[in-house]
Amino acid sequence: MNHLTRENLYSLEKYAQTRPEFRARVMAHKKHRRLALGEHAALYFEDALTMQYQVQEMLRLERLFEPELIQDELDVYNPLIPDGSNWKATFMVEYSDAEERRQALARLVGIEDRVWLRVQGHDKVFPIANEDLDRSSPDKTSSVHFMRFELTPAMCAAVKAGTPLRAGIDHPEYEVDIEVPGEVRASLAADLA
Repeated sequence: MNHLTRENLYSLEKYAQTRPEFRARVMAHKKHRRLALGEHAALYFEDALTMQYQVQEMLRLERLFEPELIQDELDVYNPLIPDGSNWKATFMVEYSDAEERRQALARLVGIEDRVWLRVQGHDKVFPIANEDLDRSSPDKTSSVHFMRFELTPAMCAAVKAGTPLRAGIDHPEYEVDIEVPGEVRASLAADLA
């Protein structure tokens, strides 16, 4: 999967004109990129389109048009695009009540290392979490983690052939095991080379 370059981006003026249609397309795409893991956790799988949207929105918000500043944004977001043998996701622990969230984050220390995906007939794949910086302490975890799930060539081939996919969390305070819905699985299969 290719990384984004400045040539993939709209100018600020062009983005202002196309933003409503582009945003609608991205939101529709994202519906098949979110995987709920129980009531209070979700994986948001990233790809070139979701990252283009992030970059475009950052450029718009910060009114960036200088080439070196645009490149800085690309350098931040390109590592979140899968490269054909992996999936990259933002993992979120989601509690709307602030006190409930604070208590949960204290109970869920280490949850980022216990999220998994499993292609039927293969071992579970646990993520490489937070490669950019550690987001946990001994007392609490963060509500947001960045994850990379590395797949073997056999796993990639199986997913592309339609093999079922499961996902879950093996944490003593939060256990989930679900089948990945077909539309999400199909979207993830498209990420693989």
